[in-house]
Amino acid sequence: MVKMRLNDDKMLVYSRSHWSLLETKRREAREIMTALSSREITSSVYGSVTRGDVHPESDVDIIIPYVISSHSVELALTMKGFKIYSKNIAQATPRHALKGHIYVDADEKKCVTFPLVPFRGLELEFYIFGGLLTLPTLIEAKRVPGCNKGLMFIQPTEQGHNEFSIVGREVEVAKILEVSLEIVQERVKILTRRKDLGRTGIVIFQRLEKDDVFEDVLRQLEASNPLVRRKIRKSQ
Repeated sequence: MVKMRLNDDKMLVYSRSHWSLLETKRREAREIMTALSSREITSSVYGSVTRGDVHPESDVDIIIPYVISSHSVELALTMKGFKIYSKNIAQATPRHALKGHIYVDADEKKCVTFPLVPFRGLELEFYIFGGLLTLPTLIEAKRVPGCNKGLMFIQPTEQGHNEFSIVGREVEVAKILEVSLEIVQERVKILTRRKDLGRTGIVIFQRLEKDDVFEDVLRQLEASNPLVRRKIRKSQ
């Protein structure tokens, strides 16, 4: 990519290889989302794949934004030829929902995420904050603005994208993305802390075996872990 500075903003022009990489990542997302759609499961892709600022190690992250039977998700994937390499249950903080993660590649770069308890409103905005596309809009080759983990706002252009730091411009970013100021401020706080202290830990992380069922493992966690039990009760 070629970078050119315009005041505090940077204008990036993508190379041919960058466009090719982006299309590869978006094709991988389409294949996963199409598999889910074949079983009437609605999903979206979020992150750099939606914005365009991908790199070779970029993840392909798919989100199902509602509670759903994990069996339905796994069946949709395997019926279309995907192999499930690993699974886990994780909770980022006590305020966040417990989520299931299914990886369909050995490197854990292609992930389907779904909540095991309902999302609160702010959690749904997290995905919009990073850039979110449904399957129809992905097929239409649309790109959307969003923020990356480096706290840079990414605005797609025909040639690549423009970017600027969101620190100090939180109100502006919230208005552009049509999200609450609270989610922008929360992400700035969390990601700044991560930058200062290194990768932060999570409250719950439980790896599942191949034949484990998410809902069964969740019930086991509920019985043994007060934090999980409290979260589930609050969501009911």
